[in-house]
Amino acid sequence: MNEDSSVKTLKKNEVRSPVCVGREDDIKKQRRTTATVHDREVVVFYHDGKFYALDCRCYHAGGPLHQGEIEDINGQPCIICPWHKYKITLTTGEGLYQAINPREPSSTPKWQSKGVKQRTHRVTVDSGKVYVTLSDIDDNIDSDYYAKMYKKTIHTPKEK
Repeated sequence: MNEDSSVKTLKKNEVRSPVCVGREDDIKKQRRTTATVHDREVVVFYHDGKFYALDCRCYHAGGPLHQGEIEDINGQPCIICPWHKYKITLTTGEGLYQAINPREPSSTPKWQSKGVKQRTHRVTVDSGKVYVTLSDIDDNIDSDYYAKMYKKTIHTPKEK
C-alpha cells in the first residue's frame, strides 16, 4: 500500500490469483453473475453446461454485457450487447459480424471475426465454488479501456 494513499495496490502475482465469485449451484440457477475480481468488473455466464467469464463492459461503448442475451451464432455461444447488438463469443472474446464478399457470387452474408475484442478470463470450479482468474495476456484488448473506466478499487483504512 502506498503510504500517502488509502488505495491498496496489488502485486502482479496477486492479480493472477483465483477469486471465488459464488457458489456453483447459485450461478447455474441464475445463469449469470457479476463480480469484482481484484479490481476488475467481470461477468460470469453459465450456458449449455459451461462457465465463461468476460470483462463486464462491452468493448465497443461500455455496454453492460451482464444484461445481454446469449445466442448461438455460427456454432458459437455469443453474448449480444444490449446497447448496440454487438456479438461477442463467450469462449474467445472475438467480435463477430456478417459480411458479403463482393467477389463471390453468393449474396448470403457470412459470419466473420473482428478478432479478439473482449477480454476473457479463466473459470474453475472447486468444491462447489466458482473461481475466476484474470487473463494473463499482456496485450491490450479493446475491452481494457472500459475495464479501466469502470475500475473497482479496494479501499483500506489509512494506517497511522
